[in-house]
Amino acid sequence: MQIMDIESRKEWEGILEKCEDKTFLSSWEWGEFWVGQGNKIKRLGVGDKSGLKAIVLAVKIKARRGTYILIQHGPNIIETNPEEIKKILKELFFGLANWGKSEGASFIRCAPMLARTEENLTLLKNLQFPEFRFLLFQSQFLISPMHANAYEATWKLDIMPPEEDLMKAMRKTTRYLIRQVQKNPEIKIEISDKPEDIEVYQKLNEAVAKRQKFSAFGRDYIKREFETFAKNGRARWFVGKYKNKPVCAALVIFWSGIGFYHQAASLGEYSKYSIPYLLQWEAIKEAKRRGCGLYDFWGYTDPKKYPKHPWAGPTLFKMGFGGEKYEYVKTMDLPLSWKYWPTRLFEKVRKLKRGL
Repeated sequence: MQIMDIESRKEWEGILEKCEDKTFLSSWEWGEFWVGQGNKIKRLGVGDKSGLKAIVLAVKIKARRGTYILIQHGPNIIETNPEEIKKILKELFFGLANWGKSEGASFIRCAPMLARTEENLTLLKNLQFPEFRFLLFQSQFLISPMHANAYEATWKLDIMPPEEDLMKAMRKTTRYLIRQVQKNPEIKIEISDKPEDIEVYQKLNEAVAKRQKFSAFGRDYIKREFETFAKNGRARWFVGKYKNKPVCAALVIFWSGIGFYHQAASLGEYSKYSIPYLLQWEAIKEAKRRGCGLYDFWGYTDPKKYPKHPWAGPTLFKMGFGGEKYEYVKTMDLPLSWKYWPTRLFEKVRKLKRGL
């Protein structure tokens, strides 16, 4: 196995096309997004004489709590043999650790695209890197106190069946609400690639953040995300209007045969009109028109097990459209220096304060 920098977009996307589990957070465009944000990135691959076996997009993050290497959804591996996967991961993370150390990073944080099984968790925990040992602390993967700014579980819908079959597979209430909203002449869903709709979305987003008391993505972040994918026709705004007033909106990314419902906001005072149900249905239909076979609702938590979780309500909404859950190994950290441990303590305390 050899590790190498990947500089060819065609080569990069060729590997991703062969991966079953993937998100646009591993795409070539997402690397460009981070570069546009002023971050250093690494596109690394591992392979042998037969070709590439895996790739990973890594980003250097400088935060108040320290510098670290972020892998939001990866590595992406096409190998299926457990022993080969172990070799690939060892090679990739050794290379990333060396890069991280040279950049002053104190740890690597990643949300692996590996199914949440005991075998995969054990595989990661058993990877050891004695080269980065600090005193009594062995450098090996630990479950992170925080997530990697990306989901660890999601809800996906197979959208290959005809529209009438997708409708039949929905929860009865969801199907009823879609049809009721369709009958209301004062409600419209607009599909747009207009840059000015960033402002429409951000007003809704800020209103929701204020109501629910959370920190929303900033305007520049949303703008750069939209522009990164829109220039290749891979991003669209879906805006729900009541009496011509925007009351809900979503940013959907279409990439590698998948539609991603990534950003969304709606005004609570218009919830009785159920407009987000029709907006979601229009986004699913647009994904089908584009030849996508899968729709990723972006994020899932078990609403029965965690009824007070902030994602419980949105998850119930998503589940109404049909589909199934996909769970991945939880976010993992690989310490690279003693500076990781104060950061870990700080994040654990913050997590407790937020009730997460």
